[in-house]
Amino acid sequence: MSTRISAGILPAFVLMSVTGCDVATDAATRLANDIKDGANRLGGEDGAVHTIHHRTPSASGQCTGPYKLQLDKVGAIIIWCKDASGETVSSHSTTYHGRYVDTPTTYLLDREAGTTLTIDLERRGGRAVVTDVR
Repeated sequence: MSTRISAGILPAFVLMSVTGCDVATDAATRLANDIKDGANRLGGEDGAVHTIHHRTPSASGQCTGPYKLQLDKVGAIIIWCKDASGETVSSHSTTYHGRYVDTPTTYLLDREAGTTLTIDLERRGGRAVVTDVR
């Protein structure tokens, strides 16, 4: 085996390992993954319910202050991370969760640092549906 081939394997392995961790994600992507997991835990029959408890921002050193969350009916999650004075310091967005849930209402919430976000899901017409966010 040539040195060139083996030298390329280690960086590729490290990259694959890191992308499976929170290190390579942001607050919106982690929330989308929690929603996906919640939809998978939801029973298959119509009327089944499941509640997700997301401890935003859920990664050390990211979005440590208050934040604003938008979970909209168009299919996006947007999180604005703020500093102590309320100024936006970063924002994150994704539409990944839309493959797993429908969101018929747009939710826009201001949250204090470290508070748990609660999302209620219900099975309707065979799909997981967001019924409340608080």
